[in-house]
Amino acid sequence: MLNVENANVWYGVTPVLHDVSFEVPDKQVIALLGGNGAGKSTTLNMLSGLLKPRSGTVTLKGKRVDGLHPHDIVVRGMAQVPQGRYMWPTMSVRDNIALGAITRHDKAAIRRDTAAVLDIFPVLAERGSARAGDLSGGQQQMLAIARALMSRPSILLMDEPSHGLSPKLVEEMVAILRRLNESGLAILLVEQNVGVAAALASVAHVLRNGKIALTTTGAELIGNAELLHSYLGR
Repeated sequence: MLNVENANVWYGVTPVLHDVSFEVPDKQVIALLGGNGAGKSTTLNMLSGLLKPRSGTVTLKGKRVDGLHPHDIVVRGMAQVPQGRYMWPTMSVRDNIALGAITRHDKAAIRRDTAAVLDIFPVLAERGSARAGDLSGGQQQMLAIARALMSRPSILLMDEPSHGLSPKLVEEMVAILRRLNESGLAILLVEQNVGVAAALASVAHVLRNGKIALTTTGAELIGNAELLHSYLGR
Protein backbone atom coordinates (compact mmCIF):
# COMPACT_ATOMS: atom_id res chain seq x y z
CA MET A 1 0.00 0.00 0.00
CA LEU A 2 2.64 2.53 1.10
CA ASN A 3 6.41 2.34 0.81
CA VAL A 4 8.94 4.89 2.08
CA GLU A 5 12.58 4.50 1.08
CA ASN A 6 15.49 6.52 2.46
CA ALA A 7 13.45 9.66 3.05
CA ASN A 8 15.36 12.74 4.20
CA VAL A 9 13.49 15.87 5.26
CA TRP A 10 15.00 19.21 6.25
CA TYR A 11 13.51 22.32 7.85
CA GLY A 12 15.58 25.03 6.23
CA VAL A 13 19.20 24.14 7.04
CA THR A 14 18.24 21.62 9.74
CA PRO A 15 17.91 17.91 8.91
CA VAL A 16 14.91 16.34 10.66
CA LEU A 17 14.47 12.89 9.06
CA HIS A 18 17.48 10.74 8.19
CA ASP A 19 17.12 7.90 5.66
CA VAL A 20 13.75 6.78 7.02
CA SER A 21 12.43 3.60 5.39
CA PHE A 22 9.32 1.56 6.20
CA GLU A 23 6.22 0.13 4.56
CA VAL A 24 2.53 -0.19 5.32
CA PRO A 25 1.14 -3.37 3.77
CA ASP A 26 -2.39 -3.49 2.42
CA LYS A 27 -5.07 -3.72 5.17
CA GLN A 28 -2.50 -3.50 7.98
CA VAL A 29 -2.00 -1.13 10.92
CA ILE A 30 1.59 0.05 11.34
CA ALA A 31 2.65 2.28 14.25
CA LEU A 32 5.27 5.02 14.45
CA LEU A 33 6.33 5.70 18.02
CA GLY A 34 8.73 8.13 19.60
CA GLY A 35 9.05 11.01 21.99
CA ASN A 36 8.44 14.68 21.26
CA GLY A 37 10.64 15.89 18.43
CA ALA A 38 11.45 12.40 17.18
CA GLY A 39 10.07 13.15 13.70
CA LYS A 40 6.67 11.45 13.80
CA SER A 41 4.49 14.34 12.65
CA THR A 42 7.17 15.39 10.16
CA THR A 43 6.90 11.94 8.61
CA LEU A 44 3.13 12.24 8.22
CA ASN A 45 3.38 15.75 6.79
CA MET A 46 5.91 14.49 4.25
CA LEU A 47 3.64 11.62 3.25
CA SER A 48 0.63 13.88 2.77
CA GLY A 49 2.58 16.40 0.68
CA LEU A 50 2.80 19.22 3.21
CA LEU A 51 6.58 18.76 3.27
CA LYS A 52 8.76 17.62 0.40
CA PRO A 53 11.60 15.17 1.04
CA ARG A 54 15.06 16.40 0.08
CA SER A 55 15.78 12.87 -1.12
CA GLY A 56 14.19 9.44 -1.02
CA THR A 57 10.93 8.12 -2.44
CA VAL A 58 7.33 7.62 -1.32
CA THR A 59 5.14 5.25 -3.33
CA LEU A 60 1.42 4.71 -2.86
CA LYS A 61 -0.07 1.61 -4.47
CA GLY A 62 3.05 1.28 -6.59
CA LYS A 63 3.17 4.87 -7.88
CA ARG A 64 5.42 7.65 -6.63
CA VAL A 65 3.69 10.47 -4.77
CA ASP A 66 6.62 12.35 -3.23
CA GLY A 67 6.56 15.88 -4.55
CA LEU A 68 2.86 15.84 -5.44
CA HIS A 69 0.45 18.50 -4.18
CA PRO A 70 -1.56 17.40 -1.09
CA HIS A 71 -4.78 17.58 -3.12
CA ASP A 72 -3.42 15.04 -5.63
CA ILE A 73 -2.24 12.72 -2.85
CA VAL A 74 -5.74 12.72 -1.34
CA VAL A 75 -7.20 11.89 -4.77
CA ARG A 76 -4.80 8.93 -5.01
CA GLY A 77 -6.09 7.50 -1.74
CA MET A 78 -4.18 8.85 1.27
CA ALA A 79 -5.84 11.04 3.91
CA GLN A 80 -4.44 12.46 7.14
CA VAL A 81 -6.20 13.05 10.46
CA PRO A 82 -3.97 15.71 12.03
CA GLN A 83 -3.14 16.06 15.68
CA GLY A 84 -5.38 18.74 17.15
CA ARG A 85 -8.26 17.82 14.78
CA TYR A 86 -8.33 21.24 13.03
CA MET A 87 -12.08 21.71 12.73
CA TRP A 88 -13.79 24.68 11.13
CA PRO A 89 -15.31 25.60 14.51
CA THR A 90 -18.09 27.93 13.33
CA MET A 91 -19.31 25.54 10.64
CA SER A 92 -21.76 22.73 11.32
CA VAL A 93 -20.78 19.13 11.89
CA ARG A 94 -22.37 18.12 8.58
CA ASP A 95 -20.57 20.86 6.66
CA ASN A 96 -17.24 19.79 8.15
CA ILE A 97 -17.94 16.23 7.03
CA ALA A 98 -18.93 17.43 3.56
CA LEU A 99 -15.58 19.22 3.16
CA GLY A 100 -13.86 15.85 3.35
CA ALA A 101 -15.35 15.03 -0.06
CA ILE A 102 -14.10 18.20 -1.71
CA THR A 103 -11.94 16.23 -4.18
CA ARG A 104 -14.96 14.17 -5.35
CA HIS A 105 -17.79 14.84 -7.79
CA ASP A 106 -19.92 11.67 -7.48
CA LYS A 107 -22.87 13.18 -5.60
CA ALA A 108 -24.87 9.98 -5.13
CA ALA A 109 -21.82 8.14 -3.76
CA ILE A 110 -21.02 11.09 -1.49
CA ARG A 111 -24.53 10.88 -0.01
CA ARG A 112 -24.08 7.14 0.59
CA ASP A 113 -20.68 7.66 2.20
CA THR A 114 -22.07 10.44 4.41
CA ALA A 115 -24.72 8.03 5.67
CA ALA A 116 -22.05 5.38 6.24
CA VAL A 117 -19.78 7.59 8.35
CA LEU A 118 -22.75 8.83 10.37
CA ASP A 119 -23.59 5.18 11.02
CA ILE A 120 -20.06 4.68 12.36
CA PHE A 121 -20.33 7.84 14.47
CA PRO A 122 -23.99 8.15 15.54
CA VAL A 123 -23.21 11.03 17.91
CA LEU A 124 -22.28 13.09 14.85
CA ALA A 125 -25.64 12.30 13.28
CA GLU A 126 -27.34 13.49 16.44
CA ARG A 127 -25.35 16.73 16.44
CA GLY A 128 -25.25 17.30 12.70
CA SER A 129 -26.48 20.89 12.88
CA ALA A 130 -24.29 21.84 15.86
CA ARG A 131 -21.20 23.99 15.43
CA ALA A 132 -18.06 21.85 15.32
CA GLY A 133 -16.44 24.10 17.92
CA ASP A 134 -19.15 23.15 20.42
CA LEU A 135 -18.30 19.45 20.32
CA SER A 136 -16.29 17.73 23.04
CA GLY A 137 -12.71 16.72 22.36
CA GLY A 138 -13.71 13.13 21.71
CA GLN A 139 -16.48 14.15 19.36
CA GLN A 140 -14.12 16.43 17.47
CA GLN A 141 -11.73 13.52 17.02
CA MET A 142 -14.58 11.46 15.61
CA LEU A 143 -15.46 14.33 13.28
CA ALA A 144 -11.86 14.55 12.07
CA ILE A 145 -11.88 10.84 11.21
CA ALA A 146 -15.30 11.10 9.54
CA ARG A 147 -14.08 14.03 7.44
CA ALA A 148 -11.00 12.06 6.30
CA LEU A 149 -13.11 9.00 5.44
CA MET A 150 -15.22 11.10 3.06
CA SER A 151 -12.27 11.20 0.64
CA ARG A 152 -12.51 7.40 0.34
CA PRO A 153 -8.91 6.72 1.37
CA SER A 154 -7.09 3.43 0.96
CA ILE A 155 -4.76 4.41 3.81
CA LEU A 156 -5.43 6.68 6.78
CA LEU A 157 -2.64 8.63 8.48
CA MET A 158 -3.54 9.09 12.15
CA ASP A 159 -1.55 11.63 14.19
CA GLU A 160 -1.91 11.07 17.96
CA PRO A 161 -5.62 10.08 17.95
CA SER A 162 -5.59 9.43 21.71
CA HIS A 163 -4.13 12.84 22.61
CA GLY A 164 -6.21 14.66 25.21
CA LEU A 165 -8.85 11.95 25.49
CA SER A 166 -10.04 10.20 28.65
CA PRO A 167 -9.22 6.50 29.05
CA LYS A 168 -12.83 5.59 28.20
CA LEU A 169 -12.75 7.63 25.00
CA VAL A 170 -9.38 6.13 24.09
CA GLU A 171 -10.96 2.68 24.32
CA GLU A 172 -13.78 3.82 22.04
CA MET A 173 -11.28 5.27 19.58
CA VAL A 174 -9.31 2.01 19.48
CA ALA A 175 -12.52 0.10 18.76
CA ILE A 176 -13.40 2.48 15.91
CA LEU A 177 -9.95 2.23 14.34
CA ARG A 178 -10.02 -1.56 14.63
CA ARG A 179 -13.42 -1.62 12.91
CA LEU A 180 -12.12 0.57 10.08
CA ASN A 181 -9.07 -1.65 9.65
CA GLU A 182 -11.19 -4.79 9.60
CA SER A 183 -13.22 -3.22 6.79
CA GLY A 184 -10.02 -3.12 4.70
CA LEU A 185 -8.51 0.29 5.49
CA ALA A 186 -4.74 0.46 6.00
CA ILE A 187 -3.66 2.75 8.85
CA LEU A 188 -0.37 4.42 9.70
CA LEU A 189 -0.70 5.28 13.37
CA VAL A 190 1.51 7.88 15.03
CA GLU A 191 1.23 7.60 18.81
CA GLN A 192 2.92 8.24 22.12
CA ASN A 193 0.40 5.98 23.87
CA VAL A 194 2.12 2.60 23.73
CA GLY A 195 -1.05 0.80 24.79
CA VAL A 196 -2.97 2.12 21.78
CA ALA A 197 -0.17 1.11 19.41
CA ALA A 198 0.07 -2.35 20.97
CA ALA A 199 -3.69 -2.85 20.71
CA LEU A 200 -3.84 -2.02 17.00
CA ALA A 201 -0.51 -2.40 15.21
CA SER A 202 1.04 -5.53 13.80
CA VAL A 203 4.42 -3.78 13.50
CA ALA A 204 5.80 -0.75 15.34
CA HIS A 205 8.73 1.44 14.28
CA VAL A 206 10.34 3.61 16.94
CA LEU A 207 11.71 6.94 15.75
CA ARG A 208 14.53 8.56 17.66
CA ASN A 209 16.24 11.78 16.54
CA GLY A 210 14.75 11.45 13.08
CA LYS A 211 15.87 7.87 12.51
CA ILE A 212 14.15 4.51 12.91
CA ALA A 213 15.96 3.14 15.93
CA LEU A 214 13.94 -0.04 16.41
CA THR A 215 11.34 -2.17 14.65
CA THR A 216 9.28 -4.61 16.67
CA THR A 217 5.83 -6.18 16.80
CA GLY A 218 2.92 -4.45 18.45
CA ALA A 219 2.60 -7.29 20.96
CA GLU A 220 6.20 -6.86 22.11
CA LEU A 221 5.58 -3.26 23.14
CA ILE A 222 3.72 -4.27 26.27
CA GLY A 223 5.81 -5.38 29.20
CA ASN A 224 9.18 -4.71 27.58
CA ALA A 225 10.57 -2.30 30.16
CA GLU A 226 14.02 -2.10 28.53
CA LEU A 227 12.51 -1.12 25.17
CA LEU A 228 10.23 1.50 26.69
CA HIS A 229 13.03 3.06 28.69
CA SER A 230 15.73 2.91 26.01
CA TYR A 231 13.73 4.15 23.06
CA LEU A 232 10.72 5.99 24.45
CA GLY A 233 12.16 7.39 27.67
CA ARG A 234 9.60 5.72 29.94
